[in-house]
Amino acid sequence: MAKPSPFELMRREGPQGPLSGVKVLDLSAYIAGPYGCSLLADQGADVIKVEPPDGDNLRKYPSTLQAESRAFMGVNRSKIGICLDLKQPQGLAALMRLVREADVLVHNFRPSVPKRLGIDYEQLSAINPRLIYCAVTGYGESGPMKDKAGYDQVLQTMTGMCALQGKRGGPPEIIYGSVVDYYAAALLAGGGSSALYERERSGLGQFVGVSLLRSALTMQSARLIWAEGEALDIGRDMRSGGVTGIHPAREGHLYISANTPRFWKALCEKTGLAALAADPRYDSVRKRAEHAAEIVPQLHRALLAHTAMEWEALFGDEVPCAAARRVEDMFDHPQVLAEGIIDSIEHPVVGRYRGVTQPIKFGRTPGPASFAAPVFDQDTDAVLAAAGETGAIRR
Repeated sequence: MAKPSPFELMRREGPQGPLSGVKVLDLSAYIAGPYGCSLLADQGADVIKVEPPDGDNLRKYPSTLQAESRAFMGVNRSKIGICLDLKQPQGLAALMRLVREADVLVHNFRPSVPKRLGIDYEQLSAINPRLIYCAVTGYGESGPMKDKAGYDQVLQTMTGMCALQGKRGGPPEIIYGSVVDYYAAALLAGGGSSALYERERSGLGQFVGVSLLRSALTMQSARLIWAEGEALDIGRDMRSGGVTGIHPAREGHLYISANTPRFWKALCEKTGLAALAADPRYDSVRKRAEHAAEIVPQLHRALLAHTAMEWEALFGDEVPCAAARRVEDMFDHPQVLAEGIIDSIEHPVVGRYRGVTQPIKFGRTPGPASFAAPVFDQDTDAVLAAAGETGAIRR
């Protein structure tokens, strides 16, 4: 009987996913790299997360969970977890055994580090020419900033996201939620999958580079257009005045979008402001933006007639809107439940918890059930034994 692969020690029961059988080594930490690997795991890939002796730094982030980090659990689901000290010969040798079998390797070291550790693309591709080698960096692999550490909110601030997020004339504002990291994770999952697809034709792996800089700029593609002959310092804010946005209601707040003539007319009629819809001074998005100081106070007074939740029901499909909810409200939102986005998972320390398990829906290959992020050093002995390694230094 064939010896099981180290990647298959926690092979999940259930339907195949589009990436079932793909073997991934995740050497990354924080959010972008790890969550990109979780997205691959969601699609059926077998992922081994390799942590250094002091663990992924995300394990140390503040958490109201007593035993584990909520953030680490959220971005590392469905992975086998091992600990290797890659600065020690035995730890590096153990990794090389896994590299020979892997399809994808992901790390988020600064560009100068992999060569120093002996795990740069040139060395690993010589061992495994079919390897898809994904490097997640802050600023890329070249240029004057290549060896700077990259962080989500640093890149937000650098690339203009915070300046445009803030109110006109006000200070820049951070967008909380690690949006640059999560978009980089999506780019990683997409780029890695594309490289796997290309490998089916060429038989060869390749280097795949994802950076937080690329992520932050790609997220702003609709703003980053500079036509020849056009002044550089022009208006790039896509917000349509004060009508589209978040407004106070009698209780709570409500986001309203009224950019089209149809939605603008429905908003005015539903709020008892039909005269505004008939006024030629306000008959376009640009005009309403110019006259926001006249329109918004009237809208605010009208919205005091109902709560945000009541307005959401009253507007229905006629005015795009949403009452501002807490993230906690999403656990039992009927639409979230109907789509099966959140499910229950059993964790060896935390116990049963609920979290995101199906970010993408596949009709024919939905993929196996998700399982909990590993506790530190959870599967090292089993993986090393399956790989034929004994005594690999990891602490």
